[in-house]
Amino acid sequence: MTTNLNILIVGAGLSGLATAISAAQSGHKIQVLEQAKALTEIGAGLQITPQRLPPPLPLEPPPNPLDSRRTVLACDANFSQNIRSKYQFPFVDLHRGDLQKALYTRAQELGVVFHFGQRVERIDFENTVVHTSGGEYTGNLIVAADGLWSRCREEFVGRKDEPIATGDLAYRIVLDVGDIEDAGLREMVQRPEVRFWIGDGAHVVAYSLRGGRMFNVVLLVPDTLPEGVAREAGNVEEMRRLFVGWDPILNRFLECVTTVDKWKLMHHGEMEHWVNEASNLVFIGDACHPMLPYLAQGANSSLEDGAVLGMLLGHMTDKAQLPRILRLYESMRKSRGEAIVRETFKQRHDFHMPDGEEQRKRDHIFLSQLGKEIKGAFPSRWTCPEVQPWLYGYNAIKEVEEAVAQNPDVFGTK
Repeated sequence: MTTNLNILIVGAGLSGLATAISAAQSGHKIQVLEQAKALTEIGAGLQITPQRLPPPLPLEPPPNPLDSRRTVLACDANFSQNIRSKYQFPFVDLHRGDLQKALYTRAQELGVVFHFGQRVERIDFENTVVHTSGGEYTGNLIVAADGLWSRCREEFVGRKDEPIATGDLAYRIVLDVGDIEDAGLREMVQRPEVRFWIGDGAHVVAYSLRGGRMFNVVLLVPDTLPEGVAREAGNVEEMRRLFVGWDPILNRFLECVTTVDKWKLMHHGEMEHWVNEASNLVFIGDACHPMLPYLAQGANSSLEDGAVLGMLLGHMTDKAQLPRILRLYESMRKSRGEAIVRETFKQRHDFHMPDGEEQRKRDHIFLSQLGKEIKGAFPSRWTCPEVQPWLYGYNAIKEVEEAVAQNPDVFGTK
């Protein structure tokens, strides 16, 4: 029988909502402190890969072919079927706002209480109190789910801890199919696919959203934003010039763009611990392992964190078990989260190679396996038989069940 905790979750992003749902399903009392005044539809597309997580997730038709384009270097025309066959779950493309809304609705159904407009000012770790711009909140456990610019992280380390520039930025574009006059492009948007273009110092990923009504395009290029500027309006002509000479299909899509923003891509160094000494603060998601978006794992790993933490807390029978449960969570999730971060930098290396001998060797690997079953290490980790199973074959439910069975001393069952 679960011993109920009063859990304070800082942040109503995907990691915070995933934790709220998982922990509430385990019987805990959950309050979410969010600095925004309301949940709004921010962000663009994201991809939910087929890791095994507890429901709910809103699904839409999965992508079909997945290809990487310089010339056509790789194409998996049966990507959707292959993914389902290997992992029993689909690969789906969503608008971030749709996923956040669905998770928020489910959290409310489970009795999770949300407090908006609450910017964290300080944390009293001795008494487990979060002081915000609007009041004070006391609990048994604080979950730091406040993302890249985590205020909880600064309170934990006792100093300012700003993110580090990766050297890349993203142009994020969402096109409405009604604004695309080119009939050929509209047909592509209405046919679910994932497309990659890779080249010297940059790459692009694009896919359909909302049943083919929208098209998400992300351009990953060298960072030209000034130091200290995380986001600013971009110049459309400047953006287009970066891709002169690339695939005409890509350039036709870029001709449809009228406004665009630049987003600096940032990360943090690895934290020594994700749990504080008092065992009343635990980190999840981008607050502890922000990553480049080059493997589409930022959202997925955050959902994994939240699911695992909540399910572990569901096996607690005495509050005295909390320190050991949190450290078990850390041991289960820290190495995986940080390994994915490192893998995203490796993917950048393989996708952004400057033209030259190394690039030609990479392209030879692509072309030598075009239309065949891929064997061995492969430059695109999305389809690499060595990396893909590790990423997509993760089963949070099974991992928790095995951890509980293997650690009876943690849960007082020995």
